[in-house]
Amino acid sequence: MTALDGDLGWTLGVVFRAYVKSSAVVMTGVPGGHRGYQVLTAAARDEAPSQSALGAQLGIDRTVLTYLLDDMERADLVARKPDPADRRTRQIVATEPGRALLCRLEEQLAHAEAHILSGLPAGEQRTLKSLLTRLAAHANELDPVDSTCAVVEDISASRPKR
Repeated sequence: MTALDGDLGWTLGVVFRAYVKSSAVVMTGVPGGHRGYQVLTAAARDEAPSQSALGAQLGIDRTVLTYLLDDMERADLVARKPDPADRRTRQIVATEPGRALLCRLEEQLAHAEAHILSGLPAGEQRTLKSLLTRLAAHANELDPVDSTCAVVEDISASRPKR
């Protein structure tokens, strides 16, 4: 027990640090790391109606997303296809190698998550994930993130100058 046990920032930080470390190992070789995984997941589940909608959904600046998609296309994980309803719009779709990689990544991430959550009984693990999902959706409604780059800029701007 520490003096910070009830501190939300501290507890989230500790769990986040553990997740980042374990997921970074899983994401080795994936273009864009965890961001690339998120793009691949959205593309494989047909949740990427357009490149701009995908960027907005994931909070990735459009310039950054363009470079990430270029890298993912070169790796044959996703493809940009013209939208049949609007040929100016590009849909992001997962390729067969991309879908196969996603299956492996999901399995490896499940093991990493299980390791991190192993301090809780299975029922509490499900409850925690459900509560965090609801909390994240609520926090995103209160303060939507159009670009993770903007989040970093906001944090940097709020730091006291030395």
